[in-house]
Amino acid sequence: MSKTVLLVRPRGFCAGVVRAVEIVELSLEVFGRPVYVFHEIVHNRYVVEELRRKGAVFVESLEEVPPGQTVVFSAHGVSPAVRGAAQKRGLRVIDATCPLVTKVHLEALRFAREGRTIVLIGHRHHQEIVGTSGEAPERTVVVGSVEDVDGLQVEDPERLAYLTQTTLSLYDTQEIVTRLRQRFPKIVGPPADDICYATQNRQEAVERLARQTQLVLVVGSANSSNSNRLVEVARRAGARACLIEDEESIRREWMDGVDSIGVTAGASAPEVLVERVTRRLKETGFERLRDLELIAEDVRFMLPAELATHSG
Repeated sequence: MSKTVLLVRPRGFCAGVVRAVEIVELSLEVFGRPVYVFHEIVHNRYVVEELRRKGAVFVESLEEVPPGQTVVFSAHGVSPAVRGAAQKRGLRVIDATCPLVTKVHLEALRFAREGRTIVLIGHRHHQEIVGTSGEAPERTVVVGSVEDVDGLQVEDPERLAYLTQTTLSLYDTQEIVTRLRQRFPKIVGPPADDICYATQNRQEAVERLARQTQLVLVVGSANSSNSNRLVEVARRAGARACLIEDEESIRREWMDGVDSIGVTAGASAPEVLVERVTRRLKETGFERLRDLELIAEDVRFMLPAELATHSG
């Protein structure tokens, strides 16, 4: 019996990442080299290196951007303080923030205006959390676990709201929200779940994939939150699971006694890396490739006005 690779869909680039990468490429076309990008445009080393090769300069501080130059804000969003700093330096700003992250920012502003303390569920140092908490820093507390909720002290338990990082695990978020509601029955949440459609779809798909395979390989970078969550979901579903940057990360010993491998990719991982991984697996004896189409996606986000007329 031939060894099988099960390639699941949806996987890889989400609409927010497609938009962000296109924004950098179009900015280079329209405004010329260099175009500065504040933080990694998305959390994937291959994507960042490809854009750097085309003329993008990635910076961790706006002080690195010469006055009057073009700067692109990454898909993870930035705080109002960063926007203000860019304005003071006279920078031309192109905003590649994912529209679903922008939605969370607007919800934070609304809750702050209502006089609520905002409990922001996520990873404290992730760029998305830093940007969102910057909308109302004096009214925001960050929690990353049920234990954090248990230790939470707030000024007014009856004036609370919660929001979530878009790339979290559905399972972990549900546990934290449940505990928040137990401790603070008057807490309110956003009108819709803030876990983005692509994160949710990929997690549901990898859970089903894990039940059909012995080993799941998730293509994505180590600093990609949604890719790490896919590994966790696969393991929770009962499969062995490993995060790999590319085909060079695959270890032969993982395949001992394995007849079926599932492959997926985080929302910031390009399809070219998936293709390279499946080619390497074929070389190691996994010659049968089968597609597992689970959830259709047809979401597309509009480009910023400054670039919309230049898009093909």
